[in-house]
Amino acid sequence: MKKTISTVFFIFLAIASSFACTNLLVGKKASTDGSTFVTYSADSYALYGELYHWPAAKHAPGTMLDVYEWDTHKYLGQIPQAAETYNVIGNMNEHQLCIGETTFGGREELVDTTAIIDYGSLIYITLQRAKTAREAIQIMTDLVATYGYYSEGESFSIVDKNEVWILEMIGKGLGNKGAVWVAVRIPDDCIAAHANQSRIHQFPLNDKENCIYSKDVISFAKKMGFYQGADKDFSFSKAYNPLDWGGLRFCEARVWSFYNQYTDNAKQWIPYILGENPTPMPLYVKPNKPLGVRDLMAMMRDHYEGTVFDPTNDFGAGPFHSPYRFNPLAFEVDGKKYAFERPISTQQTGFVFVGQMRSHLPDEIGGVFWFGVDDARFTVFTPMYPCMTEVPECYRTGNGDFNHFSWTSAFWVHNWVANMAYARYNQMIVDAKEIQDKLEFRFLENQPMIEQFVQEKLLSNKQESVTLLTNYSWQVAQIALNEWKSLGEKLVVKYMDGTVKKEKNGQFITNEYGGSQYPNRPMLDENFLREVVKQKGSWLEEKEIKK
Repeated sequence: MKKTISTVFFIFLAIASSFACTNLLVGKKASTDGSTFVTYSADSYALYGELYHWPAAKHAPGTMLDVYEWDTHKYLGQIPQAAETYNVIGNMNEHQLCIGETTFGGREELVDTTAIIDYGSLIYITLQRAKTAREAIQIMTDLVATYGYYSEGESFSIVDKNEVWILEMIGKGLGNKGAVWVAVRIPDDCIAAHANQSRIHQFPLNDKENCIYSKDVISFAKKMGFYQGADKDFSFSKAYNPLDWGGLRFCEARVWSFYNQYTDNAKQWIPYILGENPTPMPLYVKPNKPLGVRDLMAMMRDHYEGTVFDPTNDFGAGPFHSPYRFNPLAFEVDGKKYAFERPISTQQTGFVFVGQMRSHLPDEIGGVFWFGVDDARFTVFTPMYPCMTEVPECYRTGNGDFNHFSWTSAFWVHNWVANMAYARYNQMIVDAKEIQDKLEFRFLENQPMIEQFVQEKLLSNKQESVTLLTNYSWQVAQIALNEWKSLGEKLVVKYMDGTVKKEKNGQFITNEYGGSQYPNRPMLDENFLREVVKQKGSWLEEKEIKK
């Protein structure tokens, strides 16, 4: 995502066609049960949704690690392997460390195409080597200092069972190995978010407990002509990722939506999102109530419903009030440039998660990686435990791929259902939400019993406990896949040919003779029909015929 391209229109196209992810963060005193949380929606039109796994291992001296760019699988080079690496499931490791990201792009001249470490490799290598957020920050910044930083500007969420941090990083360009960066700790009683726009502005220069930064983060900006003021007034975001209209409406608006749900005064920031007030939103805020797992799941399914940015009520939503706008997100008509809203939940998601870390529980059960594939609005979050030794078959790497469908792949089954539902959104979302709620409530209700049982086992047999959690994670993943496949089969039958079959107690109704019951044929939305009449009413209007 390069937001330094000369025209706003091409900026829009770059954002619309590139990785565009969302992270939400919650401190332990801002949650309902002392958990820390981080969410991540990995949004790309070319990302296959699967659950990654790196087993814990010990490595002989001299072992080298091949590094491949996460986005493209391009080989970048080798680095020495660590003597010991930890078990990693998705974006969480066995020590309850979880890392997410969003790309902000920033100044394109700062990309170093000769470097070895890209942002994706940085995440997954660090998860194999670090136990805490602070240790992760040290490892990440050391890696790019030693081997160079290959990617564009990035915001990383780095969260352990006690602390929540945002690390923002950008390279120094060709011939300048390393990166400039700043990391800020989010207070325990606050929430924060980032969504493809750098969010760290001024930061404390003398508070090492809550803010760490590269020694040249300010001097390099001055050297490059990005900033010329006093150090105390320096803004990382303004220097390295200057804000534009796309950064506001595509990116900062998603952060606003989170703050809007959990603060009482978010309306004050609407002028900022609209480009009418230059004062940015704060990096973090205190929520008006504590958040739990279900709150974060719901937020990842957000489409700005009920706000001024709600896309479900204009003509573009069609007769079924769809919040989705397919390509292009940005467009031009008669020489004027426009763009649709870009909400948190979006169709091009590869995978999504809610990472939950709990310091009051052993690591084996304290960390829960609530994982789903495809669009968060049409996924089921299933509890995966980061001590697992195997990945469920439906999430396994190699079970299908981006170009090959598999009925045993959760990614493809969820895409099959979602792509049916997009066309009849306000009807089919009711059926989908019913299954989501049933499954996710069941998983949450079962959690205390499962974890108590495992915790008792941990005292006598750790390996048996790990096996139990692995088997349980496999079981819930398969249950979710089976239920979602059954949902898809039901949708095909229920909504065939634009009709809606009649139901009673979850069963389709037959006529009095046991034959087919004539289905309902609901009218299209009246507001949509009015727009049709405006555009083509004279042609479609019923007229008297000549006799």
